[in-house]
Amino acid sequence: MTPIEFNVLPMDWTQMELVLLFFGWQACDPSHYWGPGVRDSYVVHYIHEGWGTVHMEDKEYRLTQGQGFVILPDTIIHYEADAKEPWTYSWFGFKGVHAKTFMQRAKLSPAHPVFDARDPEVIDGLYADMTQASSRNGGDVFSQSLLYRLIAELISSSPEEEKTRRPLSTKDEYIRQAVQFMENRYSQKTSILDIAQSVRLDRTYLSGLFKEKYGKSLQAFFLEYRMNRAAELLQSSTLSVSEVAHSVGYTDPLLFSKMFKRVTGVSPKGSRERG
Repeated sequence: MTPIEFNVLPMDWTQMELVLLFFGWQACDPSHYWGPGVRDSYVVHYIHEGWGTVHMEDKEYRLTQGQGFVILPDTIIHYEADAKEPWTYSWFGFKGVHAKTFMQRAKLSPAHPVFDARDPEVIDGLYADMTQASSRNGGDVFSQSLLYRLIAELISSSPEEEKTRRPLSTKDEYIRQAVQFMENRYSQKTSILDIAQSVRLDRTYLSGLFKEKYGKSLQAFFLEYRMNRAAELLQSSTLSVSEVAHSVGYTDPLLFSKMFKRVTGVSPKGSRERG
C-alpha cells in the first residue's frame, strides 16, 4: 500500500534542540522492504500490527505489534515486512542539536535499535494526534510537543537499571550532578566555581574527582564538552562562528576559536569545511 507521509519542518531546525521533520503511516505489502541504506535523520518506526524483520550492525530483529525500531543517521539498515503477516507501522523523523542525547537516554543505538513500548496506547495515539494537528492553525507547534511526548515514551520504555546494581558512590553522585549542571549551563557564562558550588564542593576537590574518573581536570572536561557541542553546531547549522561561540557560552569569538583549535586541532572554520 502506498505510504501516507506528512512533511512538517516549520522553521530552521538547525537552531533547535529537537524538531519534527516528517511523519507517516503504511500498511506494507507482503515482503515490502527498504534498504540496505542510510538516512540523514533519526526515524522512529512503531509497529501497530503484523510482523517484520530489521537488520542492523550484523544483527537481525524479528518485531511485531507494540515494538519498534530507530534508524540512526548514517547507519546502514535493512528492514522487510513478513511475507504472510506484513506489518503496519507509523514513523516519525526528527533532527536537532540534542537528538543524539535523547536517543542515548532512551538507550537506543546502532548496537541496540529496537524497543518495546511501555504504553502502546500512547504511541498508537500520537500518529492520529499528529495527523489532526497537520490541518490546524499552529499545528506545527503542537506537533513539536507530540514529538517530545514520543521521546519521553521511548525513554520511559528503555530497560531499567538492574535492581542488583551497586548504588552510586558519593563521589560518582557528585560527578553526575556536576555533569548535569554543565549540560544545562554550557550555553551560559559559567565558571568552574559555579559548577563546584552547584554540588556544594570545593572546586579543587571536585576537579580531583574528575581527574580520578576521567583522567582530566574539571576545567578540561568542561572545555571539551563545550567544544564538542560547538562542533555539532558547526556541522548541523548555518550559525556563524560568532553565533556558535555565543551558543556555547563564549562572548569573545577569538577566544572561542583559540579554545576550539586547542581541543579539536582545527579552527572552527576548518572544522565546518572538513565536514
